[in-house]
Amino acid sequence: MFSFLRRGPSGFSWFSTAEEVTKGIDGSGLTAIVTGASSGIGAETSRVLALRGVHIVMAVRNLSAGTTVREAILKEVSSAKVDVMELDLASMASVRKFASEFSSLNLPLNILINNAGVMATPFTLSQDGIELQFATNHLGHFLLTHLLLENMKNTSRKSKIEGRIVNLSSTGHSFPYSEGIRFDKINDKSGYNSIYAYGQSKLSNILHAHELCRRLKEEEIEITANSVHPGAIITNLLRYHSFIDVLSRTVGRLVLKNVQQGAATTCYVALHPQMKGVSGKYFSDCNIVEPSDKAKDPELAKKLWEFSLGLIA
Repeated sequence: MFSFLRRGPSGFSWFSTAEEVTKGIDGSGLTAIVTGASSGIGAETSRVLALRGVHIVMAVRNLSAGTTVREAILKEVSSAKVDVMELDLASMASVRKFASEFSSLNLPLNILINNAGVMATPFTLSQDGIELQFATNHLGHFLLTHLLLENMKNTSRKSKIEGRIVNLSSTGHSFPYSEGIRFDKINDKSGYNSIYAYGQSKLSNILHAHELCRRLKEEEIEITANSVHPGAIITNLLRYHSFIDVLSRTVGRLVLKNVQQGAATTCYVALHPQMKGVSGKYFSDCNIVEPSDKAKDPELAKKLWEFSLGLIA
């Protein structure tokens, strides 16, 4: 009943914070991109990795908010290397622009944290005419990873340091539409359900990481790809459901993680030495857990990959 109180095989638990799981780790010489870094888990992930010496590129939709976070990090860690760049994952043009501008900086890329996301939004289409949750949570990150992967491969080869890709998923991946991914109805407003659509996008995050892992292993590239469930956390993700949002910020404070705890699994998978060589796994509370059956379906992962390639072509 109280299993969440116990530390798992990693030595960490539900209560562990991002600072705790990275204590003593030197990230100097590493460069990481963190999407959605202007608030919540993304901001805390950026702060803690910067605290460990990692050069952080904050990929944010709101440059003003991102700059405020950057200034707070520099105030705490004056030697930190933190850049802020604009990125709107709901726009493929913005993703391509970000990747091009990052490439022009001639920076290596060791860690890619696909953190940004929206949750249970009303039916909306992205700038490219794709259902917003699928477009933002999955497709934008799929395209971003696709465009940055060659840089990561070159960095890994030259540095002899393992690259790491981390997709933020959710336990919500267990509650998609009945078919898992609605390939033929991605933009179907009539059958839209905001919770199921969220589950579909989070299922896609895991399937993306699994198929990416398979392909990287085939190429014998030293880059791992994993997905994580950060936990139930008090953030602004529930802003479209006011009643639930109010509950989460009041009663929920007794049972939900804070942001410091919420960023722990991301930071653990991205930086901890225990993670060397571990790929294609799903993590919660800094430990490997089993995702849903659909999330372990290799054929569904391959189909999603090809479907996504078609959308970004």
